[in-house]
Amino acid sequence: MSLHAQLSPEAQARIVAQRRTSTLTSLVIALLVMTLIGVVLMIVALAAGVKNIPDLQYSSVEGLKDDKPEIKKFSDTIMRKPSPPSAMRSRVIVSKSTSLVSVPHAPITPFDMNSFPGPAKGAGFGEGFGGDRDGRGNFQPNIPAISSKRCTLADRMARLLNNGGNKECEDSVVSALRWLKETQNKNGSWTHDKPVGMTGLALLAFLGHCETAGSEEFGETVLAATIYLVDLSMKNKGKISSDLKDTHWCYEHAIAVYALAEAYTLCVKGFEENITQLEEAVMASGQFLINSQHKGGGWDYAYREDSSRGGDVSIVGWHLQALKACKYTGLDFANMTRCYKKALDYVERMQLASGAIGYASPALHGGQDGTTLAAVGALCFQIWKSPSNRVARKAIRFMDKEMKFDWNTADSDLYGHYYAVQGMINHGGTAWESYNTLFRDQVLDNQDQNGSFKVVGGGAKIKAVGASFAGDGGHARHYRTCLATLMLESYYRFLPASNSEK
Repeated sequence: MSLHAQLSPEAQARIVAQRRTSTLTSLVIALLVMTLIGVVLMIVALAAGVKNIPDLQYSSVEGLKDDKPEIKKFSDTIMRKPSPPSAMRSRVIVSKSTSLVSVPHAPITPFDMNSFPGPAKGAGFGEGFGGDRDGRGNFQPNIPAISSKRCTLADRMARLLNNGGNKECEDSVVSALRWLKETQNKNGSWTHDKPVGMTGLALLAFLGHCETAGSEEFGETVLAATIYLVDLSMKNKGKISSDLKDTHWCYEHAIAVYALAEAYTLCVKGFEENITQLEEAVMASGQFLINSQHKGGGWDYAYREDSSRGGDVSIVGWHLQALKACKYTGLDFANMTRCYKKALDYVERMQLASGAIGYASPALHGGQDGTTLAAVGALCFQIWKSPSNRVARKAIRFMDKEMKFDWNTADSDLYGHYYAVQGMINHGGTAWESYNTLFRDQVLDNQDQNGSFKVVGGGAKIKAVGASFAGDGGHARHYRTCLATLMLESYYRFLPASNSEK
């Protein structure tokens, strides 16, 4: 007879529950162990792929005061590849602590004409924003097409040769930029007289060569200049001036807005460089410019909006350039369309039957022949309408017939020729060919060995109103060098006939 132990139903239920709990616990432990092993392997893999980043060297920027508005964001971003023409990407940091990254310098490699395949044909026109890579796999910055052909040495040389320039034009520009770099003030500005306008012009010259805050040789220079203008804008609620009591500060403000807007398009949108408060400064200063337009369509001294004078074409020219640069940023400005249309109507009312354009009325001003302001008006209508616009064509015909240029005589109004070279290359054809012959070698032959440009006029009184680019005192040499550099950059700075708006 055998004995059998029999568990009660309650005991059997407890054993089943214990087995189930044990099984679930084992599964959970197994999953946790596998997850832990995966995390350890991932950390090891990441550690193996991390590159050593060299220590950053900082240099103080003099002149940025502690009472600037609160910085809204701090950037510590490694810039994306690849680089602007003479640049390698670098870390760009701007914070309230007034320190800038010190970027190592390297010389620009001379261009070998023997290795260049020749002028590019069929360059694309239009103002759309480009993609990331071209058909050859090369990086193309996300900037308007009109600006993209300045951002590699090969593209610049192609446009130079295709439009009547030569290697000496590129060499001259680089030499001038190096002189500007050496003469920059410690706070990022240039000169002590009219520093805002002179800084804006210099910054435009660097940007015209596609030098950005990440450029290897000129990056520190561009960044310091940009910060100087941004700082003034933020401190003055959008007004960019070192002296708001000077009634002529409207000129400087417009030039500075032009430069900051172009810096935003190239540096931020194009090469994804994070420059603190640049966007806010562009928005504030650009909107102030729009809001301060005179009821007659122009802009007047001290931004008087109800003066009887109503402004003049010279002031309007800089404001229309600044507005176009603001439009290319893609930022949302209120009333921009109404603003530029009123300004163009103002310029058109100033045009004479001959094609000449007056100063503050449809009459020649100050004994001038009308070609300087005809150039201003031509460029304004070209960039906002089209080169085939009636006002622009009349002005170009007049300039083609009447405009003179001789560096060492009274016919050396660089202010007028800054506009003329852009208007003529946009127009193209025989008018451009004739003008290119007139201006190019005059500029190239009058550059000093240090990169700046020689005194104009040959001792004669220059046929220009307020020719502050003449002589060698104050800001004259700097102003003259910026104008001459921008003139030589016109071969590639914008694509001809590409910036029309139907």
